[in-house]
Amino acid sequence: MGVVVNQSARNLFTTYLGFGIGAINTLFLYTHFLTPEYYGLVGFLLSAANLIWPLMAFGVHNTLVKFYTSYDSEEEKDRLLSVILWLPLAISLALGILGYFSYDLLLNYFADGEGIVQPYIWLIFVIALATSYFEIFFSWAKVHFKSVFGNFMKEVFHRFCISLLLISVYFRFLTVENFVYAIGLVFILRLIIMMIYAFRLYFPKFSFSFPRNRSFILKYSALILIAGSVAMVLLDLDKVMIERFLPIEMVAVYGIAIYISSVIAVPSRAMHQITYPMTASLLNKKDKKGLLELYEKSSLNLLIISGLIFLLIVTNLSQLYELIPEEYQISYSIVILISCVKLYDNLLGNNNSILFNSDYYRLVLFIGVFLAVLAFILNLVLIPRLGLLGAALASFLAFAIYNTVKLIIVRKKFRIQPFTKETVYGLLLILFLSGGFYFWDFTWHPVLNILLKSALIAGLYVGFLYFTGLSPEINAIIKKTLRWK
Repeated sequence: MGVVVNQSARNLFTTYLGFGIGAINTLFLYTHFLTPEYYGLVGFLLSAANLIWPLMAFGVHNTLVKFYTSYDSEEEKDRLLSVILWLPLAISLALGILGYFSYDLLLNYFADGEGIVQPYIWLIFVIALATSYFEIFFSWAKVHFKSVFGNFMKEVFHRFCISLLLISVYFRFLTVENFVYAIGLVFILRLIIMMIYAFRLYFPKFSFSFPRNRSFILKYSALILIAGSVAMVLLDLDKVMIERFLPIEMVAVYGIAIYISSVIAVPSRAMHQITYPMTASLLNKKDKKGLLELYEKSSLNLLIISGLIFLLIVTNLSQLYELIPEEYQISYSIVILISCVKLYDNLLGNNNSILFNSDYYRLVLFIGVFLAVLAFILNLVLIPRLGLLGAALASFLAFAIYNTVKLIIVRKKFRIQPFTKETVYGLLLILFLSGGFYFWDFTWHPVLNILLKSALIAGLYVGFLYFTGLSPEINAIIKKTLRWK
């Protein structure tokens, strides 16, 4: 776990830095420098791009991680890397041609309402293509156990650039229309930088030949394509469907609630960058003992870290919303529902890594497709009836079912599960502090209230962890921090 803790700590720092910048953008810059309609437009474009980039990538970013360590010769590795590069390009060209000939249909589809989306439809393709190749080059770095720079580019770079663009809009260096186009340029620049970094780590001898196990590689990539599409559908379908059923500014309102809750997912995203290739290596070596240890520790440590974030969000909601313009405020229940989903995601540990690097990923895919369809139906029914609460409820139900099924599959097929008695203690601690502090606030300025209340909760939480020794890894970090001070 030394490499995991080291790189996860760095990734956690850069990811939180990125989310901190993103929080400033989401809660303050967007809400004050753009109209709700254009804020909603940006959220819609990014969500739509997230829905289609897995299709362009064809799952090869995961294929690279799974198969790279299974090849011993440089020639086979070079062939794999070559396939990883040209296969998504061929698929993207096909999609681009299809989009070109169906462009009028897309324009007609978005002709309803304000028609604000129409001029920017092509940006969805550009952002999706740049994102797909960025993820490929990021995986290129991860197979060499170099995830920190890629994580910085993934979490910090584009958010910082968007901050600069928003400030440029405020000072009228950019028009709002040009700002939307500039976002596409930011994603292209991020791709170019990541590509240069990956090629500096290792530059292959390019080939148009497949490595051995060609059929298995293609089959795996196709199934992972479905998995990635399912994951993105579950993540972003609600925002895309909100655009269809509600005014586009509601995408921005809902997006703020999603962003607040998504901070809970940061520890999982940070640890995933290094546990994914490590899990693949353990499975290739058939090291079941090491796999169980990684499964239990990743689950517990992610629960502990994300549990504190969950507490700070849920118990400070009322004060946080006093800082947001009234037109962007939303029901607390929506934030709490999505926050519970994110906490459950963390509780799974490296469950996704185990499933998608094993021979049982097909089961998850079939179930995932069913749940994606279920999520679509739930959104279709609930959004017109309950509005934004319906979108949140649909996401909650779909993710809760999906995560539970994944836990059951790993338990049945590998005879391992991530939960220990420490998991129960961690959950009880989170539940106890949530109930104790949700209805209580200081009576001063919201910022001061949030700082004081957060410090009190964090002190009690960390103190409990330290004196009970719930997680040796977390305790080691606490002791190191105390010695440093």
